[in-house]
Amino acid sequence: MAAIGDVARLAGVSKATASRALTGNGYVAEETRRRVETAAAEIGYIASPDAASLVTGRTKNVGVVIPFVNRWFFGEVLEGIERALLTAGYDLTLYNLSDSGPDRARVFEFFLARKRVDAVIAVGVDLAEHEVAALDRREKPLVCLGGTGGTAARLSVDDRAVGQLATEHLLHLGHTRIAHLAGAGASERPDTVQGLRRHGFLDAMGAAGHDPSPADVVETEMTMPGGYRAALQLLGHPGPRPTAVFAASDELAFGALRAAERLGIAMPAELSVVGVDGHEYAEMFDLTTVEQYPGEQGRSAVGVVLRLLGEGAVADPLPDSGAPLPTRLVVRASTTAAPR
Repeated sequence: MAAIGDVARLAGVSKATASRALTGNGYVAEETRRRVETAAAEIGYIASPDAASLVTGRTKNVGVVIPFVNRWFFGEVLEGIERALLTAGYDLTLYNLSDSGPDRARVFEFFLARKRVDAVIAVGVDLAEHEVAALDRREKPLVCLGGTGGTAARLSVDDRAVGQLATEHLLHLGHTRIAHLAGAGASERPDTVQGLRRHGFLDAMGAAGHDPSPADVVETEMTMPGGYRAALQLLGHPGPRPTAVFAASDELAFGALRAAERLGIAMPAELSVVGVDGHEYAEMFDLTTVEQYPGEQGRSAVGVVLRLLGEGAVADPLPDSGAPLPTRLVVRASTTAAPR
């Protein structure tokens, strides 16, 4: 079996230089690095990640905690993270995190804090103080993409501004009876994504001189079935029907479009619908939406992790201390002027 000493002799360098060239731990001239890599390939030597971690204290592995793996947004973020980590020579360990309970506690107290990951990316997760502290005590950098995480580095869109922009689009079209399909828990947890988008809706309505009733804000799971069920109740209720709906996600909006179709409501002549996300099916549904870019967000989170780990040049300031991540209103045929 080939050993590092064999690689070093073939490349004409010391074992320490060969090790640095193959693990990336320390400076090696580019020409020397190529010579070592060629020698390693020639004799079939593969550097042991376990051995390298004993020397460097690094595992080249990043833990990712995520609440859902079967929803479009989170899947896109995860793909962006994975590709960026692979490009940087890092592995990924994925944890599908529950809201609460012993499984969640084990993730933070054992799997992430004690097992061998160099850093953690939390995607759309609201972290408790003790969860952040468990990672901090063991000097594991934490980057939050959306969600909340105390003083941890954080990347996010401005969800309150997103909600305001979507609602202002409907107001600009002349709608005054506007309802909001909010994510579950939006009113109880104002600092969450769904809570901030609800705030944005209320901000825009208040600035326009409108006071939505409690019945105009319906909370539900941010899925297509959730949007469908909530919109059936909202649009099928006796009394004046809203002429427009701001849905807190595109999947909620898709459900609302299907409910309106089932109720025989002409769209967009009688009902305009706007969502948030830029889902890959938004164009197919002709949905007006506030686009965000989850794949790019995942890559940006990896960029911050690498900087916190000291990989490459450190930018100042880090992205989490600057402007929010980009969004863009894309107008399609699901919104039009309010009916007379």
